[in-house]
Amino acid sequence: MFVVLLFWSLFTYFSSSFKSIDISLKNGIRWQLKLDLGGLWLGLVGNICLTLLFFPVARGSAVLQFFGLTSEGSIKYHIWLGHAVMTFFTAHGICYIVYWALMGQMSQTLKWSRSEISNVAGEISLLAGLGLWATTFPRIRRKMFELFFYTHYLYIVFVVFFVFHVGFTYACYMLPGFYLFLVDRYLRFLQSRRHVRLLSARILPAAGQTLELSFSKSPGLKYSPTSVLFLNVPGISKLQWHPFTVTSNSSLETDELSVVIKGEGKWTKKLYEMVSSSAAADHHFDVSVEGPYGPASTDFLRHETLVMISGGSGIAPFISIIRDLIFTSSHLQLKTPRLILISSFKTTADLAMLHLLLPITAASSAATANLRLTIEAYITREKQAAATSPFHNNNVRTKWFKPSPTHAPISPILGPTASWLWLAAVVSSSFLAFLVIIGILTGYYIYPEGKKHGEAGFPMALTAFLYMLVLCACVAAASSGAFLWNKRKSGRDQTIQIRNVEGATPTAGGSPAGGGAVYEMTEELESLPLRTIEEATNLHYGVRPNLRKLLVEYCTEGGSTGVMVSGPAGLRHEAAAICSSGLADDSLQFESISFSW
Repeated sequence: MFVVLLFWSLFTYFSSSFKSIDISLKNGIRWQLKLDLGGLWLGLVGNICLTLLFFPVARGSAVLQFFGLTSEGSIKYHIWLGHAVMTFFTAHGICYIVYWALMGQMSQTLKWSRSEISNVAGEISLLAGLGLWATTFPRIRRKMFELFFYTHYLYIVFVVFFVFHVGFTYACYMLPGFYLFLVDRYLRFLQSRRHVRLLSARILPAAGQTLELSFSKSPGLKYSPTSVLFLNVPGISKLQWHPFTVTSNSSLETDELSVVIKGEGKWTKKLYEMVSSSAAADHHFDVSVEGPYGPASTDFLRHETLVMISGGSGIAPFISIIRDLIFTSSHLQLKTPRLILISSFKTTADLAMLHLLLPITAASSAATANLRLTIEAYITREKQAAATSPFHNNNVRTKWFKPSPTHAPISPILGPTASWLWLAAVVSSSFLAFLVIIGILTGYYIYPEGKKHGEAGFPMALTAFLYMLVLCACVAAASSGAFLWNKRKSGRDQTIQIRNVEGATPTAGGSPAGGGAVYEMTEELESLPLRTIEEATNLHYGVRPNLRKLLVEYCTEGGSTGVMVSGPAGLRHEAAAICSSGLADDSLQFESISFSW
Protein backbone atom coordinates (compact mmCIF):
# COMPACT_ATOMS: atom_id res chain seq x y z
CA MET A 1 0.00 0.00 0.00
CA PHE A 2 2.87 2.36 0.76
CA VAL A 3 4.50 1.65 -2.61
CA VAL A 4 1.16 2.31 -4.32
CA LEU A 5 0.99 5.64 -2.45
CA LEU A 6 4.43 6.63 -3.76
CA PHE A 7 3.63 5.77 -7.37
CA TRP A 8 0.22 7.45 -7.16
CA SER A 9 1.86 10.62 -5.79
CA LEU A 10 4.47 10.61 -8.55
CA PHE A 11 1.83 10.06 -11.26
CA THR A 12 -0.41 12.84 -9.89
CA TYR A 13 2.42 15.37 -9.59
CA PHE A 14 3.92 14.63 -13.00
CA SER A 15 0.69 14.39 -14.99
CA SER A 16 -0.85 17.62 -13.67
CA SER A 17 2.30 19.74 -13.99
CA PHE A 18 3.38 18.38 -17.38
CA LYS A 19 -0.08 19.04 -18.87
CA SER A 20 0.06 22.67 -17.79
CA ILE A 21 3.51 23.06 -19.35
CA ASP A 22 2.38 21.49 -22.64
CA ILE A 23 -0.61 23.83 -22.81
CA SER A 24 1.27 27.04 -21.98
CA LEU A 25 4.48 26.37 -23.94
CA LYS A 26 4.36 25.02 -27.49
CA ASN A 27 8.11 24.98 -27.98
CA GLY A 28 11.34 26.39 -26.59
CA ILE A 29 12.38 25.26 -23.10
CA ARG A 30 9.38 23.04 -22.43
CA TRP A 31 11.32 19.85 -21.64
CA GLN A 32 13.85 21.75 -19.52
CA LEU A 33 10.96 23.00 -17.37
CA LYS A 34 9.70 19.44 -17.12
CA LEU A 35 13.12 18.45 -15.80
CA ASP A 36 12.96 21.27 -13.26
CA LEU A 37 9.50 20.29 -12.01
CA GLY A 38 10.35 16.59 -12.16
CA GLY A 39 13.21 17.17 -9.74
CA LEU A 40 10.86 19.03 -7.42
CA TRP A 41 8.26 16.23 -7.43
CA LEU A 42 10.91 13.56 -6.82
CA GLY A 43 12.01 15.50 -3.73
CA LEU A 44 8.44 15.79 -2.47
CA VAL A 45 7.84 12.04 -2.82
CA GLY A 46 11.16 11.41 -1.05
CA ASN A 47 9.79 13.45 1.85
CA ILE A 48 6.92 10.97 2.21
CA CYS A 49 9.48 8.22 2.84
CA LEU A 50 11.47 10.48 5.15
CA THR A 51 8.32 11.07 7.23
CA LEU A 52 8.33 7.40 8.29
CA LEU A 53 12.09 6.73 8.25
CA PHE A 54 12.75 7.23 11.97
CA PHE A 55 9.73 5.42 13.43
CA PRO A 56 11.26 1.89 13.12
CA VAL A 57 14.46 2.89 14.95
CA ALA A 58 12.73 4.50 17.95
CA ARG A 59 13.34 1.31 19.97
CA GLY A 60 11.72 2.34 23.22
CA SER A 61 8.70 3.98 21.59
CA ALA A 62 5.26 2.50 22.18
CA VAL A 63 4.47 3.09 18.49
CA LEU A 64 6.18 -0.15 17.43
CA GLN A 65 4.35 -2.19 20.07
CA PHE A 66 1.05 -0.61 19.00
CA PHE A 67 1.55 -2.12 15.55
CA GLY A 68 2.71 -5.45 16.96
CA LEU A 69 6.33 -4.83 15.94
CA THR A 70 9.62 -5.23 17.78
CA SER A 71 12.73 -3.10 17.38
CA GLU A 72 14.70 -5.94 15.75
CA GLY A 73 11.79 -6.88 13.52
CA SER A 74 11.36 -3.27 12.36
CA ILE A 75 14.89 -2.82 11.08
CA LYS A 76 13.89 -4.10 7.63
CA TYR A 77 11.33 -1.31 7.29
CA HIS A 78 13.98 1.26 8.17
CA ILE A 79 16.27 -0.27 5.53
CA TRP A 80 13.57 -0.21 2.83
CA LEU A 81 12.57 3.36 3.66
CA GLY A 82 16.22 4.45 3.71
CA HIS A 83 16.82 3.04 0.23
CA ALA A 84 13.67 4.78 -1.01
CA VAL A 85 14.64 8.12 0.57
CA MET A 86 18.11 8.13 -0.97
CA THR A 87 16.84 6.95 -4.37
CA PHE A 88 14.34 9.81 -4.63
CA PHE A 89 16.69 12.43 -3.16
CA THR A 90 19.55 11.38 -5.44
CA ALA A 91 17.27 11.59 -8.47
CA HIS A 92 16.07 14.98 -7.15
CA GLY A 93 19.63 16.31 -6.97
CA ILE A 94 20.66 14.93 -10.38
CA CYS A 95 17.63 16.51 -12.06
CA TYR A 96 18.51 19.95 -10.75
CA ILE A 97 22.23 19.70 -11.57
CA VAL A 98 21.41 18.64 -15.14
CA TYR A 99 18.82 21.43 -15.43
CA TRP A 100 21.29 24.09 -14.22
CA ALA A 101 23.93 22.79 -16.61
CA LEU A 102 21.56 22.94 -19.60
CA MET A 103 20.34 26.42 -18.67
CA GLY A 104 23.84 27.76 -18.02
CA GLN A 105 23.08 28.37 -14.35
CA MET A 106 25.75 26.28 -12.60
CA SER A 107 26.27 29.18 -10.22
CA GLN A 108 23.03 27.98 -8.59
CA THR A 109 25.02 25.13 -7.01
CA LEU A 110 26.71 27.70 -4.74
CA LYS A 111 23.52 29.53 -3.75
CA TRP A 112 22.74 29.90 -0.05
CA SER A 113 19.60 32.00 -0.03
CA ARG A 114 18.68 34.13 2.94
CA SER A 115 14.94 33.50 2.76
CA GLU A 116 14.42 30.71 0.18
CA ILE A 117 15.66 27.23 -0.65
CA SER A 118 19.38 26.87 0.11
CA ASN A 119 21.05 24.78 -2.60
CA VAL A 120 24.40 24.44 -0.83
CA ALA A 121 22.72 23.01 2.27
CA GLY A 122 20.82 20.52 0.11
CA GLU A 123 24.04 19.41 -1.59
CA ILE A 124 25.80 18.91 1.75
CA SER A 125 22.81 16.91 3.02
CA LEU A 126 22.79 14.77 -0.14
CA LEU A 127 26.54 14.08 0.04
CA ALA A 128 26.22 13.01 3.69
CA GLY A 129 23.31 10.77 2.76
CA LEU A 130 25.25 9.21 -0.13
CA GLY A 131 28.23 8.51 2.15
CA LEU A 132 25.90 6.83 4.63
CA TRP A 133 23.96 4.97 1.93
CA ALA A 134 27.05 3.52 0.24
CA THR A 135 27.92 1.40 3.29
CA THR A 136 24.42 0.03 3.92
CA PHE A 137 24.39 -2.57 1.16
CA PRO A 138 24.62 -6.11 2.61
CA ARG A 139 27.97 -7.10 1.08
CA ILE A 140 29.72 -3.98 2.43
CA ARG A 141 27.80 -3.92 5.72
CA ARG A 142 28.69 -7.50 6.65
CA LYS A 143 32.33 -7.42 5.60
CA MET A 144 33.09 -3.93 6.95
CA PHE A 145 30.64 -3.48 9.80
CA GLU A 146 32.78 -0.89 11.57
CA LEU A 147 32.79 1.31 8.47
CA PHE A 148 29.01 0.92 8.21
CA PHE A 149 28.56 1.74 11.88
CA TYR A 150 30.68 4.88 11.95
CA THR A 151 29.38 6.32 8.67
CA HIS A 152 25.83 5.97 9.99
CA TYR A 153 26.54 8.93 12.28
CA LEU A 154 26.37 11.03 9.11
CA TYR A 155 22.61 11.02 9.65
CA ILE A 156 23.16 14.02 11.95
CA VAL A 157 24.71 16.03 9.10
CA PHE A 158 22.03 14.76 6.73
CA VAL A 159 19.12 15.89 8.95
CA VAL A 160 20.60 19.23 10.04
CA PHE A 161 21.42 20.39 6.51
CA PHE A 162 18.13 19.04 5.19
CA VAL A 163 16.39 21.40 7.60
CA PHE A 164 18.68 24.24 6.45
CA HIS A 165 17.81 23.34 2.85
CA VAL A 166 14.01 23.47 3.08
CA GLY A 167 13.46 25.46 6.27
CA PHE A 168 12.11 24.28 9.61
CA THR A 169 8.43 24.79 8.71
CA TYR A 170 8.56 22.45 5.72
CA ALA A 171 10.77 19.97 7.61
CA CYS A 172 7.88 19.44 10.04
CA TYR A 173 6.79 16.72 7.61
CA MET A 174 9.34 14.47 9.31
CA LEU A 175 8.98 15.95 12.81
CA PRO A 176 6.73 13.29 14.45
CA GLY A 177 9.01 10.35 13.67
CA PHE A 178 12.21 12.27 14.25
CA TYR A 179 10.89 13.73 17.52
CA LEU A 180 10.14 10.27 18.94
CA PHE A 181 13.54 9.06 17.74
CA LEU A 182 15.25 12.04 19.40
CA VAL A 183 13.52 11.38 22.74
CA ASP A 184 14.32 7.67 22.52
CA ARG A 185 17.95 8.30 21.52
CA TYR A 186 18.55 10.69 24.40
CA LEU A 187 16.98 8.32 26.94
CA ARG A 188 19.22 5.53 25.63
CA PHE A 189 22.18 7.89 25.98
CA LEU A 190 21.29 8.46 29.65
CA GLN A 191 20.93 4.72 30.28
CA SER A 192 24.28 3.94 28.68
CA ARG A 193 26.28 6.46 30.74
CA ARG A 194 26.60 4.12 33.71
CA HIS A 195 28.45 0.82 33.52
CA VAL A 196 26.51 -2.27 34.54
CA ARG A 197 27.63 -5.10 36.77
CA LEU A 198 28.85 -8.27 35.03
CA LEU A 199 28.16 -11.26 37.31
CA SER A 200 29.48 -14.26 35.41
CA ALA A 201 30.37 -15.73 32.04
CA ARG A 202 29.80 -19.26 30.79
CA ILE A 203 32.57 -19.91 28.28
CA LEU A 204 31.96 -22.63 25.74
CA PRO A 205 34.82 -24.53 23.98
CA ALA A 206 37.15 -22.34 21.90
CA ALA A 207 36.11 -23.98 18.62
CA GLY A 208 32.69 -22.32 18.78
CA GLN A 209 33.86 -19.10 20.49
CA THR A 210 30.50 -18.74 22.25
CA LEU A 211 29.82 -17.38 25.70
CA GLU A 212 26.90 -16.36 27.86
CA LEU A 213 27.27 -13.18 29.90
CA SER A 214 25.10 -12.72 32.98
CA PHE A 215 24.49 -9.21 34.35
CA SER A 216 22.90 -8.02 37.56
CA LYS A 217 19.47 -6.47 37.04
CA SER A 218 16.88 -4.84 39.25
CA PRO A 219 13.89 -7.10 40.11
CA GLY A 220 11.56 -4.49 38.66
CA LEU A 221 12.98 -4.88 35.14
CA LYS A 222 10.58 -7.07 33.15
CA TYR A 223 10.96 -8.18 29.54
CA SER A 224 9.50 -10.75 27.17
CA PRO A 225 11.23 -13.77 25.59
CA THR A 226 13.18 -13.08 22.36
CA SER A 227 14.13 -9.60 23.63
CA VAL A 228 17.36 -7.95 22.49
CA LEU A 229 20.01 -6.10 24.52
CA PHE A 230 22.59 -3.73 23.00
CA LEU A 231 26.10 -3.93 24.46
CA ASN A 232 29.04 -1.55 24.42
CA VAL A 233 32.46 -2.54 25.76
CA PRO A 234 34.72 0.56 25.92
CA GLY A 235 37.79 -1.69 26.14
CA ILE A 236 37.07 -2.76 22.54
CA SER A 237 35.35 0.31 21.09
CA LYS A 238 33.74 3.30 22.78
CA LEU A 239 31.33 3.90 19.89
CA GLN A 240 30.24 0.46 18.71
CA TRP A 241 26.98 -1.03 19.98
CA HIS A 242 26.00 -4.60 19.10
CA PRO A 243 22.63 -6.34 19.63
CA PHE A 244 22.42 -9.76 21.32
CA THR A 245 19.51 -12.00 22.19
CA VAL A 246 18.50 -12.13 25.86
CA THR A 247 18.42 -15.77 27.02
CA SER A 248 17.26 -15.31 30.61
CA ASN A 249 13.69 -15.03 31.86
CA SER A 250 12.85 -12.02 34.03
CA SER A 251 10.51 -14.05 36.27
CA LEU A 252 12.67 -17.19 36.61
CA GLU A 253 15.91 -15.21 37.12
CA THR A 254 14.71 -12.11 38.96
CA ASP A 255 18.17 -10.64 39.66
CA GLU A 256 20.03 -11.63 36.50
CA LEU A 257 19.90 -10.90 32.78
CA SER A 258 21.88 -13.07 30.35
CA VAL A 259 22.83 -12.77 26.69
CA VAL A 260 24.51 -15.21 24.28
CA ILE A 261 27.42 -13.99 22.15
CA LYS A 262 29.00 -15.98 19.33
CA GLY A 263 32.37 -14.93 17.93
CA GLU A 264 31.56 -14.20 14.29
CA GLY A 265 33.20 -10.78 13.78
CA LYS A 266 36.17 -8.77 15.01
CA TRP A 267 34.27 -7.22 17.92
CA THR A 268 32.74 -10.47 19.24
CA LYS A 269 35.99 -12.44 18.80
CA LYS A 270 37.87 -9.78 20.72
CA LEU A 271 35.29 -9.94 23.52
CA TYR A 272 35.60 -13.75 23.69
CA GLU A 273 39.39 -13.45 23.99
CA MET A 274 39.10 -10.83 26.75
CA VAL A 275 36.61 -12.83 28.84
CA SER A 276 38.23 -16.25 28.39
CA SER A 277 41.85 -15.18 28.91
CA SER A 278 43.58 -15.66 32.25
CA ALA A 279 44.45 -11.96 32.22
CA ALA A 280 40.78 -11.21 32.83
CA ALA A 281 41.44 -11.54 36.55
CA ASP A 282 43.55 -8.39 36.51
CA HIS A 283 40.78 -5.88 35.78
CA HIS A 284 37.06 -5.23 35.90
CA PHE A 285 34.99 -5.30 32.75
CA ASP A 286 33.32 -2.02 31.93
CA VAL A 287 30.12 -2.72 29.98
CA SER A 288 27.28 -0.37 29.05
CA VAL A 289 23.86 -1.48 27.84
CA GLU A 290 20.77 -0.19 26.08
CA GLY A 291 17.51 -2.03 26.48
CA PRO A 292 16.30 -4.70 26.61
CA TYR A 293 13.81 -4.33 23.74
CA GLY A 294 11.29 -6.94 22.72
CA PRO A 295 7.65 -7.74 22.02
CA ALA A 296 5.06 -6.34 24.40
CA SER A 297 3.81 -9.86 25.11
CA THR A 298 4.04 -13.42 23.85
CA ASP A 299 1.51 -16.23 23.95
CA PHE A 300 3.13 -19.61 23.48
CA LEU A 301 0.45 -21.40 25.51
CA ARG A 302 -2.09 -21.15 22.68
CA HIS A 303 -0.30 -24.01 20.87
CA GLU A 304 -0.47 -27.72 21.68
CA THR A 305 2.96 -28.18 20.11
CA LEU A 306 5.71 -25.60 19.59
CA VAL A 307 8.33 -26.48 16.95
CA MET A 308 11.46 -24.31 17.09
CA ILE A 309 13.85 -24.55 14.13
CA SER A 310 17.30 -22.98 14.33
CA GLY A 311 20.58 -22.89 12.50
CA GLY A 312 23.85 -22.17 14.32
CA SER A 313 23.59 -19.27 16.75
CA GLY A 314 19.90 -18.92 15.79
CA ILE A 315 19.16 -21.13 18.80
CA ALA A 316 19.62 -18.10 21.12
CA PRO A 317 16.01 -16.75 20.97
CA PHE A 318 14.66 -20.22 21.76
CA ILE A 319 16.69 -20.39 24.96
CA SER A 320 14.63 -17.53 26.36
CA ILE A 321 11.39 -19.22 25.23
CA ILE A 322 12.32 -22.51 26.91
CA ARG A 323 13.22 -20.73 30.16
CA ASP A 324 9.93 -18.82 30.01
CA LEU A 325 8.01 -22.08 29.69
CA ILE A 326 10.06 -23.58 32.55
CA PHE A 327 8.78 -20.76 34.77
CA THR A 328 5.22 -21.18 33.50
CA SER A 329 5.29 -24.90 34.22
CA SER A 330 7.10 -24.93 37.58
CA HIS A 331 5.89 -21.71 39.22
CA LEU A 332 2.53 -20.93 37.64
CA GLN A 333 1.55 -24.62 37.42
CA LEU A 334 0.11 -24.16 33.93
CA LYS A 335 0.12 -26.69 31.14
CA THR A 336 2.79 -25.90 28.58
CA PRO A 337 2.97 -27.05 24.94
CA ARG A 338 5.16 -29.89 23.87
CA LEU A 339 8.49 -28.42 22.75
CA ILE A 340 10.35 -29.66 19.69
CA LEU A 341 13.76 -28.06 19.11
CA ILE A 342 15.28 -28.80 15.68
CA SER A 343 18.82 -27.41 15.53
CA SER A 344 21.61 -27.69 12.99
CA PHE A 345 25.23 -27.52 14.10
CA LYS A 346 28.44 -27.72 12.08
CA THR A 347 30.47 -29.88 14.50
CA THR A 348 30.03 -31.80 17.72
CA ALA A 349 31.79 -29.00 19.62
CA ASP A 350 28.90 -26.70 18.72
CA LEU A 351 26.55 -28.91 20.76
CA ALA A 352 27.88 -27.02 23.77
CA MET A 353 25.21 -24.41 22.91
CA LEU A 354 22.70 -26.82 24.46
CA HIS A 355 24.35 -26.17 27.86
CA LEU A 356 22.78 -22.73 27.73
CA LEU A 357 19.19 -23.98 27.59
CA LEU A 358 19.07 -23.89 31.40
CA PRO A 359 20.32 -21.20 33.82
CA ILE A 360 23.30 -21.67 36.15
CA THR A 361 21.46 -23.16 39.13
CA ALA A 362 21.04 -26.64 40.50
CA ALA A 363 17.37 -25.88 41.18
CA SER A 364 16.75 -25.71 37.44
CA SER A 365 16.86 -29.52 37.23
CA ALA A 366 13.70 -29.80 39.33
CA ALA A 367 12.07 -27.02 37.35
CA THR A 368 12.43 -29.00 34.11
CA ALA A 369 10.57 -32.04 35.44
CA ASN A 370 7.25 -31.03 33.84
CA LEU A 371 8.78 -29.72 30.62
CA ARG A 372 8.02 -31.89 27.61
CA LEU A 373 11.13 -31.23 25.53
CA THR A 374 12.52 -33.11 22.53
CA ILE A 375 15.71 -31.96 20.80
CA GLU A 376 16.63 -33.07 17.28
CA ALA A 377 20.28 -32.05 16.84
CA TYR A 378 21.86 -32.38 13.38
CA ILE A 379 25.67 -32.39 13.06
CA THR A 380 26.10 -31.56 9.38
CA ARG A 381 29.90 -31.75 8.94
CA GLU A 382 30.60 -34.99 10.79
CA LYS A 383 29.64 -38.43 9.46
CA GLN A 384 29.64 -40.47 12.66
CA ALA A 385 29.39 -40.13 16.41
CA ALA A 386 32.44 -39.98 18.64
CA ALA A 387 33.36 -42.87 20.92
CA THR A 388 32.08 -41.00 23.96
CA SER A 389 28.94 -38.94 24.33
CA PRO A 390 29.52 -35.29 23.39
CA PHE A 391 27.72 -34.30 26.59
CA HIS A 392 30.40 -36.05 28.67
CA ASN A 393 33.20 -33.97 27.11
CA ASN A 394 32.33 -31.04 29.30
CA ASN A 395 34.74 -28.20 28.54
CA VAL A 396 32.33 -25.45 29.55
CA ARG A 397 33.81 -23.06 32.12
CA THR A 398 32.08 -20.55 34.35
CA LYS A 399 33.78 -17.38 35.54
CA TRP A 400 32.36 -15.25 38.33
CA PHE A 401 33.40 -11.60 38.34
CA LYS A 402 34.00 -9.58 41.46
CA PRO A 403 31.86 -6.41 41.43
CA SER A 404 33.14 -2.89 41.04
CA PRO A 405 31.59 -0.31 43.40
CA THR A 406 30.88 1.97 40.43
CA HIS A 407 28.89 -0.64 38.51
CA ALA A 408 25.10 -0.86 38.86
CA PRO A 409 22.38 -3.39 37.99
CA ILE A 410 20.50 -3.00 34.72
CA SER A 411 17.30 -1.11 35.46
CA PRO A 412 14.40 0.36 33.46
CA ILE A 413 15.11 3.79 31.98
CA LEU A 414 11.85 5.30 33.26
CA GLY A 415 11.08 3.13 36.25
CA PRO A 416 9.72 -0.40 36.69
CA THR A 417 6.04 0.53 36.44
CA ALA A 418 4.02 2.62 33.97
CA SER A 419 7.11 3.46 31.89
CA TRP A 420 4.86 4.24 28.93
CA LEU A 421 3.14 6.92 31.03
CA TRP A 422 6.52 8.46 31.80
CA LEU A 423 7.41 8.35 28.11
CA ALA A 424 4.12 10.04 27.21
CA ALA A 425 4.79 12.70 29.85
CA VAL A 426 8.30 13.33 28.48
CA VAL A 427 7.07 13.63 24.87
CA SER A 428 4.07 15.85 25.68
CA SER A 429 5.81 18.13 28.18
CA SER A 430 8.90 18.64 26.03
CA PHE A 431 6.83 19.38 22.92
CA LEU A 432 4.57 21.79 24.81
CA ALA A 433 7.63 23.60 26.15
CA PHE A 434 9.06 23.71 22.62
CA LEU A 435 5.88 25.32 21.25
CA VAL A 436 5.79 27.92 24.02
CA ILE A 437 9.46 28.86 23.67
CA ILE A 438 9.45 29.15 19.87
CA GLY A 439 6.24 31.18 20.13
CA ILE A 440 7.99 33.65 22.43
CA LEU A 441 11.18 33.51 20.34
CA THR A 442 9.30 34.18 17.11
CA GLY A 443 7.07 36.93 18.47
CA TYR A 444 9.69 38.87 20.38
CA TYR A 445 12.90 38.27 18.43
CA ILE A 446 12.63 36.64 14.99
CA TYR A 447 9.61 38.60 13.72
CA PRO A 448 10.79 42.06 14.96
CA GLU A 449 14.26 41.41 13.57
CA GLY A 450 12.76 40.32 10.25
CA LYS A 451 10.81 43.57 9.97
CA LYS A 452 14.04 45.54 10.44
CA HIS A 453 15.58 43.76 7.43
CA GLY A 454 12.63 44.62 5.18
CA GLU A 455 11.75 42.21 2.37
CA ALA A 456 14.82 40.03 3.03
CA GLY A 457 13.39 39.05 6.40
CA PHE A 458 15.12 37.08 9.15
CA PRO A 459 17.63 34.52 7.79
CA MET A 460 15.83 31.19 7.22
CA ALA A 461 18.90 29.14 8.17
CA LEU A 462 19.31 31.00 11.47
CA THR A 463 15.61 30.51 12.23
CA ALA A 464 15.97 26.78 11.58
CA PHE A 465 19.09 26.63 13.78
CA LEU A 466 17.34 28.36 16.70
CA TYR A 467 14.29 26.10 16.39
CA MET A 468 16.47 22.95 16.33
CA LEU A 469 18.44 24.22 19.34
CA VAL A 470 15.24 24.82 21.32
CA LEU A 471 13.88 21.42 20.28
CA CYS A 472 16.99 19.58 21.51
CA ALA A 473 17.08 21.59 24.75
CA CYS A 474 13.43 20.78 25.55
CA VAL A 475 13.92 17.07 24.86
CA ALA A 476 17.08 16.99 26.99
CA ALA A 477 15.48 18.83 29.91
CA ALA A 478 12.28 16.75 30.04
CA SER A 479 14.07 13.41 29.51
CA SER A 480 16.77 14.18 32.09
CA GLY A 481 14.18 15.21 34.65
CA ALA A 482 12.17 11.99 34.26
CA PHE A 483 15.31 9.84 34.23
CA LEU A 484 16.82 11.40 37.35
CA TRP A 485 13.50 11.22 39.23
CA ASN A 486 13.20 7.49 38.60
CA LYS A 487 16.89 6.93 39.25
CA ARG A 488 16.58 8.53 42.69
CA LYS A 489 13.57 6.37 43.54
CA SER A 490 15.34 3.14 42.53
CA GLY A 491 18.75 4.07 43.98
CA ARG A 492 18.15 2.59 47.45
CA ASP A 493 16.90 -0.76 46.09
CA GLN A 494 19.90 -1.02 43.78
CA THR A 495 22.33 -0.36 46.63
CA ILE A 496 20.77 -3.11 48.74
CA GLN A 497 20.81 -5.49 45.78
CA ILE A 498 24.49 -4.85 45.02
CA ARG A 499 25.41 -5.59 48.66
CA ASN A 500 23.40 -8.81 48.64
CA VAL A 501 24.96 -10.03 45.40
CA GLU A 502 28.45 -9.14 46.57
CA GLY A 503 27.97 -11.31 49.62
CA ALA A 504 26.63 -14.16 47.50
CA THR A 505 29.45 -14.21 44.92
CA PRO A 506 30.78 -17.78 44.96
CA THR A 507 34.35 -18.77 45.44
CA ALA A 508 35.99 -21.84 44.00
CA GLY A 509 39.17 -23.83 44.17
CA GLY A 510 40.11 -22.42 47.54
CA SER A 511 40.35 -18.88 46.19
CA PRO A 512 40.27 -16.33 48.96
CA ALA A 513 37.00 -14.47 49.15
CA GLY A 514 38.65 -11.14 48.61
CA GLY A 515 41.27 -11.98 45.99
CA GLY A 516 41.15 -11.28 42.30
CA ALA A 517 38.41 -9.96 40.09
CA VAL A 518 37.36 -13.33 38.65
CA TYR A 519 36.52 -16.72 40.12
CA GLU A 520 36.56 -19.76 37.85
CA MET A 521 34.71 -23.00 38.48
CA THR A 522 33.66 -26.19 36.72
CA GLU A 523 30.19 -27.24 35.64
CA GLU A 524 29.20 -29.21 38.76
CA LEU A 525 26.20 -26.91 39.18
CA GLU A 526 24.93 -27.95 35.76
CA SER A 527 25.40 -31.72 35.97
CA LEU A 528 21.80 -32.55 36.86
CA PRO A 529 20.12 -30.27 34.28
CA LEU A 530 22.61 -31.50 31.69
CA ARG A 531 21.38 -35.07 32.16
CA THR A 532 17.87 -33.87 31.33
CA ILE A 533 19.14 -32.22 28.14
CA GLU A 534 21.11 -35.32 27.13
CA GLU A 535 18.12 -37.60 27.63
CA ALA A 536 15.93 -35.32 25.52
CA THR A 537 18.39 -35.09 22.60
CA ASN A 538 18.45 -37.23 19.45
CA LEU A 539 21.70 -36.83 17.50
CA HIS A 540 21.89 -37.10 13.69
CA TYR A 541 25.25 -37.04 11.90
CA GLY A 542 26.11 -36.10 8.33
CA VAL A 543 22.59 -35.02 7.29
CA ARG A 544 20.43 -31.93 7.31
CA PRO A 545 16.94 -31.93 8.82
CA ASN A 546 14.09 -32.92 6.50
CA LEU A 547 11.77 -30.14 7.62
CA ARG A 548 8.82 -31.27 5.53
CA LYS A 549 8.88 -34.75 7.03
CA LEU A 550 9.42 -33.51 10.59
CA LEU A 551 6.70 -30.84 10.48
CA VAL A 552 4.13 -33.22 9.01
CA GLU A 553 5.01 -35.78 11.68
CA TYR A 554 4.62 -33.38 14.60
CA CYS A 555 1.48 -31.63 13.33
CA THR A 556 -0.40 -34.94 12.99
CA GLU A 557 -0.44 -35.25 16.78
CA GLY A 558 -3.45 -32.94 16.85
CA GLY A 559 -4.10 -29.38 17.95
CA SER A 560 -2.40 -26.18 16.89
CA THR A 561 1.29 -26.35 16.03
CA GLY A 562 3.38 -23.20 16.21
CA VAL A 563 6.47 -23.13 14.02
CA MET A 564 9.17 -20.61 14.93
CA VAL A 565 12.32 -20.28 12.81
CA SER A 566 15.54 -18.45 13.64
CA GLY A 567 18.51 -18.65 11.34
CA PRO A 568 19.60 -17.99 7.75
CA ALA A 569 17.09 -16.59 5.26
CA GLY A 570 17.04 -19.85 3.28
CA LEU A 571 15.99 -21.80 6.37
CA ARG A 572 13.20 -19.35 7.16
CA HIS A 573 11.90 -19.36 3.60
CA GLU A 574 11.89 -23.18 3.45
CA ALA A 575 9.89 -23.50 6.67
CA ALA A 576 7.47 -20.77 5.58
CA ALA A 577 6.85 -22.53 2.26
CA ILE A 578 6.07 -25.81 4.04
CA CYS A 579 3.69 -24.15 6.50
CA SER A 580 1.80 -22.39 3.70
CA SER A 581 1.58 -25.48 1.45
CA GLY A 582 -1.55 -26.81 3.17
CA LEU A 583 -0.01 -30.18 4.07
CA ALA A 584 -1.38 -30.03 7.59
CA ASP A 585 -4.82 -28.45 7.05
CA ASP A 586 -3.57 -25.03 8.15
CA SER A 587 -2.65 -26.28 11.63
CA LEU A 588 0.93 -25.02 11.17
CA GLN A 589 1.33 -21.38 12.24
CA PHE A 590 4.61 -19.87 11.07
CA GLU A 591 6.62 -17.12 12.76
CA SER A 592 10.07 -15.87 11.80
CA ILE A 593 12.64 -14.51 14.24
CA SER A 594 15.45 -12.56 12.65
CA PHE A 595 17.68 -9.55 13.18
CA SER A 596 19.36 -8.13 10.08
CA TRP A 597 21.77 -5.19 10.18
